[in-house]
Amino acid sequence: MKNESNVNSYSKVFPIVLKRGEGDIVTDDQGKYFVDFFSGAGTLNYGHNHPAMKSAIHSFLDSNAIVHCLDMDSEVKAEFLERFEKVILTPRGLNYKVQFSGPTGTNAVEAAVKLARIVTKRKKIVAFTHSFHGMSATSLALSGSLEENQKVNPPQDVVFFPFENFFGAEIDTIAILSKMIATKGSGLELPAAVILETVQAEGGVNVASEGWLCKLREFTQLHGILLIVDDIQVGCGRTGSFFSFERAQIIPDMVLLSKSISGFGLPLSLVLIKPELDVWKSGEHNGTFRSNNLSLCTATVALDFWADHQLEEKIKRDAENIREHLEHLLEWSPYVVAVRGIGMIWGIELVDGKVAKRVADLLFKEGMLIERCGNNDQVIKILCPLTITEENLNMGLKLLQHAILNLVPDAVTSV
Repeated sequence: MKNESNVNSYSKVFPIVLKRGEGDIVTDDQGKYFVDFFSGAGTLNYGHNHPAMKSAIHSFLDSNAIVHCLDMDSEVKAEFLERFEKVILTPRGLNYKVQFSGPTGTNAVEAAVKLARIVTKRKKIVAFTHSFHGMSATSLALSGSLEENQKVNPPQDVVFFPFENFFGAEIDTIAILSKMIATKGSGLELPAAVILETVQAEGGVNVASEGWLCKLREFTQLHGILLIVDDIQVGCGRTGSFFSFERAQIIPDMVLLSKSISGFGLPLSLVLIKPELDVWKSGEHNGTFRSNNLSLCTATVALDFWADHQLEEKIKRDAENIREHLEHLLEWSPYVVAVRGIGMIWGIELVDGKVAKRVADLLFKEGMLIERCGNNDQVIKILCPLTITEENLNMGLKLLQHAILNLVPDAVTSV
């Protein structure tokens, strides 16, 4: 767009004018269809314009319900909180209070880190290599994958430690973390919190094992360090269960949700806090658009997906289908270095970012929206809606296979 800032990015990756979205298909202003393996960077787990949520929006607006009321009480907020506890928290044995932070994920990160420092009266925060937590000041400082961007940022009392397999499978990175923090003379003071993505999405789809997650939780509990799980991109069912940490049977001290929590692509962000940690003074962290009622309207409907196990079973089937398709690529293509993922987030690591760009560009021309990730943009990231049809999932996977298996060596080396 002519008058838009240079900071715009996705319109450069996808140089089209989007017009319509329905389920897992989007259409541009020229009438071309694209199968969506991008999902608004994880914001549209339930696809575009889900009929039940769209109907709820119409009813909500037609009733003249209040849309904006800061953090005052409203009927829709009460309904969401009651439904969230009944459908999500209670069945999982979780006891959290819900903070509505500003409407973006990065604000949830800012709020959680601030609260951790208030609760513990300590400053240091441990983050991990290849991490990504957002683009505001504290979130950026916690993002190992954006180290170049941190040069404009003031010091933030952040210490980075190796994520699982950073040195290879033979090195126990939790042992390194424990030794440095528990040993006098290491130069590292006891931190307030550890912030973690159980699956590092932007960092290259790096999946932490259940054992590693359990060891980390044991370590933080032993030393009175708060564990913050950033489930902004990989929560709300992306890994198969509603929360990404459920598979390891751990309970974090705080959980961050945004992106797909509204279910419809509307802005909403939550911090889930163990009750004993909720020491906020009134208004100590606030924002004009904390609990937008239109977003809460669709968020309440989205919880219906988790009232039974049908979606979880679908994700299991689709994940196995994806895994089988991608493992063939690992076997057949010399350009594929690794395949990794869980649930409905998968990464295909190629030999370098240039090759990955060529694949992504080819897929875009063939009618697919898909993005790259990893520190060198060398990983093709599969992030289609959880509700994608079997037909469109298979079509997209075949497009992927065709694009990678038909790479021409001369064209690749000349990119």
